[in-house]
Amino acid sequence: MELALRVKPRAPKDAFIGPEGDFYRVAIKAPPVEGKGNAALRKFIADAFGVAPSKVSVIGGEQSRYKRLRIEAPRTFPIPVKPRLP
Repeated sequence: MELALRVKPRAPKDAFIGPEGDFYRVAIKAPPVEGKGNAALRKFIADAFGVAPSKVSVIGGEQSRYKRLRIEAPRTFPIPVKPRLP
């Protein structure tokens, strides 16, 4: 499964905020410095979807607030997910 996210770093707490256009907004406490933000995002998403952090990968937007993540075999769906039809 792939997610398109808009990440807000240095937030008071890690949380899902809500949909924003084609993206889902996520707040992360970690700063966007030396990969700390991406690592915290991967851990937050992994915990939320019930998978190990190694099953979450950043496939786009490594140094951007707009990111695409791939989650392998999610066990739970903490946010509403709409399938993209061809």
